[in-house]
Amino acid sequence: MSSTANRVIKNTGFLYAKMCITMFISLYTTRLILNSLGASDFGIFNIVGGAIAMLGFLNAAMASATQRFMSYAEGEGIKNKQKSIFNVSFVLHILISLLVGTALLVAGYFFFNGILNIPHNRIFAAQVVYGSLIISTMFTVVIVPYDAVMNAHENMLYYAIVGIIESFLKLAVAFACLYTTTDKLIVYGILMACIPLVTLTIMCVYCHKRYEECIIKPKRYFDQGLMKEMTSFAGWNFLGNASSMIGNYGQGIILNSFFGTVLNAAQGIAAQINGQIQVLASNMLKALNPVLGKSAGANNKELLLKSTLLGAKYSTALYTMIALPIIIETSNILQLWLHQVPEWTIIFVRIQLIRSFIEFQFCTLPSTISASGKIRKYSIWSSICNFLQLPLIYLCFYIGLPPYSMYFVAIICGNLVVYVGAFYYIQQLYHLSLYTFIKEVLKPIYFTTVVTMVPIYCIKYIMQIHSIILLFIYLFLSIVIFILFFYFLGCNREEKKMIQILKQTLFNKIKKNI
Repeated sequence: MSSTANRVIKNTGFLYAKMCITMFISLYTTRLILNSLGASDFGIFNIVGGAIAMLGFLNAAMASATQRFMSYAEGEGIKNKQKSIFNVSFVLHILISLLVGTALLVAGYFFFNGILNIPHNRIFAAQVVYGSLIISTMFTVVIVPYDAVMNAHENMLYYAIVGIIESFLKLAVAFACLYTTTDKLIVYGILMACIPLVTLTIMCVYCHKRYEECIIKPKRYFDQGLMKEMTSFAGWNFLGNASSMIGNYGQGIILNSFFGTVLNAAQGIAAQINGQIQVLASNMLKALNPVLGKSAGANNKELLLKSTLLGAKYSTALYTMIALPIIIETSNILQLWLHQVPEWTIIFVRIQLIRSFIEFQFCTLPSTISASGKIRKYSIWSSICNFLQLPLIYLCFYIGLPPYSMYFVAIICGNLVVYVGAFYYIQQLYHLSLYTFIKEVLKPIYFTTVVTMVPIYCIKYIMQIHSIILLFIYLFLSIVIFILFFYFLGCNREEKKMIQILKQTLFNKIKKNI
């Protein structure tokens, strides 16, 4: 097995171990918070905190921009260049944090004076939550270069440890809200804003001690040409990702203006479930992105395209493995998990999971375009598509279509049309054929998914799930069935051989430790 495959598998393994711990903690935390705050206050936090939470995704996108330059420099074999990249990135993100903070303060005035549909007696609590999260967000943006360094060095073990700490802190916040005698929404908002300050400070200290390029000396390592190049790249990257975040958050605002905070609670629960399942597949992408950057830096086109196709195929398979049985059994899962299920939650969850299933099939295409550094045209295309969905969603609600119609608009404009453009630019850059993509990614995924649905539906009707134990048995059997079908129907000969080698390697390590 190649060293590249070994690194990706090892790093993905660290992130999966973290996921197994954090997923159950996070889902239990959501249940505590929903019961503690109630559907209305939980919806308020999702619509107010959503303006800030979307910047968490934006933070990851900006980190990927810096990480691209660091990985590219490592692929070129230029080690000293990384110090300049870090310092330029640090200065750039201080400026971005000031810009973001100012923009959020100005936006807050309009949010609380006519845009958001929040009960009058809860406006002060919502404003406190909003203000505390702005401070947290600015700090998060400044720390982006450290996140990029961790990605470039493929140090996923430390990510796993920090992620587990973060989950336990969120659980502590949930218990604090449960037993506090003051305003629960204010307590929850302030404490949730403190968590990134703690975890990101830990990351900052660790990077300065571990990596030599993490040295803040802008005057010594500042490179004007590099600043211009990174600013251009980060600007286009920011435009593409910001439009996606604004598109997603805009859906919540429009939903709130037509239907109120309770449907924002339903939307928040759907996003929570989808986010936890996405982690399973996103872990592979997080481990794969540095490989794409280094391959581009080394001008290794063959490895770049192979990683792109395998990443799309296996990340989609990992997502579908969990999402498929949840789509089929959504009603019982929500009832057993939450007891009190807000209106429209079931259909929101199902359509959101289907939307992410589509996203993962093309998820490596933007990363491959980013690795090339030529992202301007794709960023403009994706931005137009993401902004276009908002007036279309508004029109759907205005003419009386049901709330879930916003997801169908998002799938068409925010996913399918965007990825048509992404595939076009991949063809221009690397000459990837549509036939190859269908054969290597889409065909095995759809064939496996359709075939697997038959036995999973049979298990559903045989078991008649009404308890947590039966639910876990159902999920376990569904996952095993999907894995078997994917191995025999979705993997080619070379991939099966690699899986066999991996299995033998793991068995040998277990025997050695025993």
